[in-house]
Amino acid sequence: MPVRPTVTRNRSRFLVAVVLPALAAGACTSQVNGTAGAPATSAAAAPVAQVSIPVGGTTDLNPKTPIVVRVAQGKLTKVTVTNAAKGNTVDGVLTVDGSSWTSSGELGYAATYNVVADAVGTDGKQVEQEATVKTLTPAAQAYPAMTPAPPSPGATFGVGQIIGVSFDQKITDRATVEKALTVTTNPPQQGSWHWIDDKTVHYRPPVYWQAGTTIKLDINLYGVNVGSGVYGKTDRSATYKIHDSWVAKADGQTDQMQIVHNGAVVGTMPISLGKDATPTHVGPHVISDKQQQVVMDSCTYGVCPPAPGAYKSTEYWAERISNDGEFVHENPNTVGQQGSTNVSHGCVNLSPENAQAFFGQFGLGDVVEVTNSGGPILPIYDTYGDWELNWADWQAGSALHGR
Repeated sequence: MPVRPTVTRNRSRFLVAVVLPALAAGACTSQVNGTAGAPATSAAAAPVAQVSIPVGGTTDLNPKTPIVVRVAQGKLTKVTVTNAAKGNTVDGVLTVDGSSWTSSGELGYAATYNVVADAVGTDGKQVEQEATVKTLTPAAQAYPAMTPAPPSPGATFGVGQIIGVSFDQKITDRATVEKALTVTTNPPQQGSWHWIDDKTVHYRPPVYWQAGTTIKLDINLYGVNVGSGVYGKTDRSATYKIHDSWVAKADGQTDQMQIVHNGAVVGTMPISLGKDATPTHVGPHVISDKQQQVVMDSCTYGVCPPAPGAYKSTEYWAERISNDGEFVHENPNTVGQQGSTNVSHGCVNLSPENAQAFFGQFGLGDVVEVTNSGGPILPIYDTYGDWELNWADWQAGSALHGR
């Protein structure tokens, strides 16, 4: 956007040493011409250096746009830009030839900056220019939360991990937001964004990530109008590393769960899925959390005592596979049914030994595919229900699809 600085003072400043010789020369001339005693007058010539901050348009400066000070017929010697409210100065870079200065430090929203530029003209005269620059004021600022959160060093994720951005403001210009979100993968893989709701957008490839993939997410939304005068609050970035492929295939008909490592079946565990009244959702589930000990309370989804089916119990070696209360966890009480009957409240029940082994191998982003459970499809909005959609339907959820 163009800058609309408000000039508060434009002052040319000359050194006394520049002015006095001009007065002396005038007096000598008067005496030579025989007009001694006549007042000698001489107007100092205006300095040739012209210092300016580009102006144009009627809008305030976008804080993503740097402040640029230029000079003609001279060179800049010093430029100071100060936040009028906070008093801090903004870093900048002066060109080698002194023809311009460009701010490099970040500018803020709804801020006023005082600019003082000193220059010396080709005539040797010093010039100082002062001005104020104002930045735009957003209607609101949208903060981009990252899913998953930026990982700690050494952390890795499974092949089913979804990359997402959630905002604390409604997004009305989805296309602009998608253009400002960049996902880079190594090795390269196709991918697409899909809007889960008006605040949340997720990214995934057509099939699970390749084992060993590095994913870099760059959010470049600071200074970007995401619709209705709402601007991105900040830029962010994160890098995610995908580990080996671990996929568990839980079959509600055989009550067995195959453990598949990098495409090869390496084990099978007897399981018990959800009973008829509380069947486990079908489809790919992605592990979003794991805890050695979890209190499971039916009140969290509205079934509280004394209602029939209400429960509250502590379970161990628990890995969450949906926000609907579905976990893979130990349940010693159903060991007799594991491998033959589905009796849980929707979770995947394992024996203590198998639960510990599963917990030790499976982690965030790893996949549990459920089939033949008699349950509905896991909703796309339920944590990571993203894999329920085929690739064409997933792409259709992008604001840039078909453009």
